[in-house]
Amino acid sequence: MGTGSPPPLTPRKSPRQGRAIATVDAIFEATLQVLSSDGLIRLNTTRVARRAGVSVGALYQYFPNKQALLFAVLERHLEMLAGAVEKARDQNRCAAKELIAEAVVKAYLQTQLAQAEISPALYRIAMELDARALIEAAVRRSAGAIEAMLSTSADGRFADPGLLAQTLTAALYGTVPPFCHRVLSAADGLEAERQLTTMFRSYLVAQPELNDRECEVSEPGMRCDR
Repeated sequence: MGTGSPPPLTPRKSPRQGRAIATVDAIFEATLQVLSSDGLIRLNTTRVARRAGVSVGALYQYFPNKQALLFAVLERHLEMLAGAVEKARDQNRCAAKELIAEAVVKAYLQTQLAQAEISPALYRIAMELDARALIEAAVRRSAGAIEAMLSTSADGRFADPGLLAQTLTAALYGTVPPFCHRVLSAADGLEAERQLTTMFRSYLVAQPELNDRECEVSEPGMRCDR
C-alpha cells in the first residue's frame, strides 16, 4: 500500500474582485447544502459545482481538490465562531459578570447551532484533515476576547482573567460541539443556551476578586469607572 503525499489543503488563489468573491461564496454555500442533503461521503466537487452553478474548472481555480474545499469550509466556520465571540466583546465592554456570561454563550452557541445540521460533517473534517492548528487559532482568539471582557468587568476585578477565559473557552469548544452533532429543535437550543449561561454565570460569580489594594497595583487602564 502506497504512502503518497497528502493532498494540498491550501487554496490555489484568493478571490479579489467582486465577481470572484461572489463565485467563491456560492461555492461555499453549495458545499454546505450538499453536506446537508447528501452527506460528507457523497460530497464531491462535481456535485458542489453543479449546486453552485459554476463549472468544475471554475471551482478548481480556487480549490485544488475536495479536501482543500472542505478544509476551507471548516476554516470559515471556525472564523465565524471566533468572530462572533469577538463581536460580543466589542458590544459588552464594561459589562457586569452575568451579562458577560450571557453574551459569550449566546454568541458562540447561536453561531454553532446555525450550522447544526452539518456539525457531524465538520467534526469529521476536522479529524480527518488534522485541523488542530485551525481549532487552536480559533480558541486563542475566543479566549482573548473573553479575557478582554473579564478584564473590564463592571462589577468585579478578577485575579486571573486569562485563566478564567481559557477555562470558559475550553468549555465552549469542548462541550458544545458534541450536542450539536445531532440536529436540535429550537426549544432544545434555547434550553442549551439557558443551561450553559447558568453554568458560566455561576462560575464567574464564584471567583475571588482582587481587593482595592491589589487593584491599585494591577495594570492601569484596564478597569472601567464604576
